[in-house]
This record gives sequence, C-alpha cells and structure tokens, in this order.
Amino acid sequence: MSEPTDTPETSENGGRIYDPGAEHGFPDERLNEVLAYVTEDAEIQAYLSAQNVNPVARKQYNDHGQKHIEIVRNRALCLYDLLKQGGVTFNGAREQGLEERDEPVIIALAATLHDIGHVVHRHDHPYYSIPLAADLLDRVLPELSFYDIAEQVQIKSEVLHAILCHDTAEVPLTLEAGVVRVADALDMERGRSRFPYEQGGRGINTVSSQAIEAVNLRSGDGTPVLIEIEMTNAAGVYQVDNLLKAKLQDSGLGEHLRIVAVNSRQDADRIVERIEL
Repeated sequence: MSEPTDTPETSENGGRIYDPGAEHGFPDERLNEVLAYVTEDAEIQAYLSAQNVNPVARKQYNDHGQKHIEIVRNRALCLYDLLKQGGVTFNGAREQGLEERDEPVIIALAATLHDIGHVVHRHDHPYYSIPLAADLLDRVLPELSFYDIAEQVQIKSEVLHAILCHDTAEVPLTLEAGVVRVADALDMERGRSRFPYEQGGRGINTVSSQAIEAVNLRSGDGTPVLIEIEMTNAAGVYQVDNLLKAKLQDSGLGEHLRIVAVNSRQDADRIVERIEL
C-alpha cells in the first residue's frame, strides 16, 4: 500500500482525475488491473456509448455516456482515496470477507456500470442497470486473475448494491455505495450540459449545470474531504442544494465531507455568494 500523501497530481488536477501511477492511501494493484480491463473491453465501451442515446439525443438531458462515466469513476476514486487518507473505514468489502484492496474495485466497477440501464429508458434506469450489469460481471469477473467463484459472487453483490443505490430511494448500506452515489452528483460542470444546451434545452438540470465552472476535491480542515464548487450564477445552486444534497443524504458520508460552493461572479447583482453543506 502506498503511503497516504497529498500528491502533486492531486493538487494539479484538483482531485478530479485518478492517476494509477501516483501514491495512494490504499492497495491499488487490483484496481489498476481492473481499470485497464474495463477501458479496453469492447462490450463495456459499446454500452457506454449506447446508453447516451436515450438521455441526450431523445430527452435532451445531460450527458450519461462515456465522458460521464469517466468523470464519475475518476471522482469516485479520488473521493475514496481522500477518505482513506483521512482514516475512514469502509464496510462493504470487509463485511463480505473480502480484502481492503477489493474496496476500490467495487467502486470502480459500480461507477463504470451504474448508468447502462439508460439503454432501456431514462426513467427508472438504475433498476434496468442491475440485470445488464449482472450479465457483464458474470463475464468480466472470471476473466480477472484474482477472484475465485465465491469472491466473484461477493464482488458482484457489492457492485450491484452500489449501482442500485446511486439514484434511487434505496439507502446505501455500505460506504463504497455511498461514494458512487455522491460521485455521480459531482459530475455537474458545464461541459456535461453542452449538447442539450446547444440544442435548445433549457431544463433546470441543463441551465444549472451551465452555471458550474469547476469542482475540486482535496483534504479538508477538520474533515477528510473538502469539495469546492465554483459557480458563475445563482442557477448553480440547484446542482448543489438539490441534486448533490439529495445524493449526500443517507450516503453515510455526511460527517466526512465538507461542501462549499462559491459564486465567482464579481458584480453587485449576485443573488447567492456562497453556500455550504
């Protein structure tokens, strides 16, 4: 296990990109092998492309394709790393009898597959994601070199739990699932809503995302993680106070995170200057 440190990579990318070659506060060998696998797997990548058609092309909703998955997975792993560096103990893998090095594997797989139900429909997509992800995991997990049959079932169970809880009323029962749930809401920057906005979409999700300039994660003062959000107008409050706050609720991570959103617009007409969760 790498020594937990604030690496140069973390400071340079704002805690937005997981770097397999950096030092981490957890054993990362299995995770890095899994990441190499899923980013090259043709079927997984085909799903990540196909799952964007219903939400974006047909519903004029924000991105839910390959870029969204990349962002959510990166932020989930950065969030997990900071929590581990802050001394937070995770329970999902441990309660299955798995090892610490399996925690980030669960998070990475769940973050990768959480939205594939969109190929069926945007509405209730987490429930459609479950059988599709289960079929993929039944193929993928045996192809990894380090899990026997019992461990494959245990990993699959935890991944499916995290997928289900990312955007439903079901309460996450593990911190691994909580990380995926919160990380999903951290993809809120304006690039995510570019296509629907250019196509004339003016729904609250699109307009509020257009107001978010940057999301950064770093070690907090008094909490393991500080999430800093920069917005350019008050519309961004919806992303923070509605979407992110809803995902944070019941995630199990509330006491470990501090979230601060600041309106960077410098004029006298600022309705909201700063909010904190």
